[in-house]
Amino acid sequence: MSGQQELDHVGRIMAQWAVERPDVDVSPQGIIGRLHRLAIQLDEELRPVFAAAGLSDGDFDVLAALRRSGAPYELSPGQIAETTMVTSGAVTKRLDRLEGAGLVSRRTSAADGRGRRVRLTERGRTLVDDVFEKHMANEHLLLASFSDLERSRLAHLLEAWGRALGA
Repeated sequence: MSGQQELDHVGRIMAQWAVERPDVDVSPQGIIGRLHRLAIQLDEELRPVFAAAGLSDGDFDVLAALRRSGAPYELSPGQIAETTMVTSGAVTKRLDRLEGAGLVSRRTSAADGRGRRVRLTERGRTLVDDVFEKHMANEHLLLASFSDLERSRLAHLLEAWGRALGA
């Protein structure tokens, strides 16, 4: 192509629609379609770091929520659901698996005998600290093609869009 950059997957789809339905503005696909494809690709790039430690991305999210909560690294299952990307229905299943692996412990709440508390074990803390460092190194690699200014602008735009959508 003389001087013209080859279209990506989404660009080709948009070009096809421009021919078939020139009356419809398909420009949102340039953003939403690409973000959707990037989300799938990013997921494929992020999961191996967790899998190498025997974790799913949801498992890591639960361990990370406990770790970021600060000492004594303890939350209720409801608080875990609120501060992660894991649905409340999936929290119990993940906690069962993490407890079985010795990464978290559960006990009855002293403040409310009906409530439960989940605490990161020392083994869990060591693991999440190690995986977190590897995860951040991986994310830095995934963003290496952007300058600091581009990263800052992109983060700002995505935050503003998320707020506008109520996310």
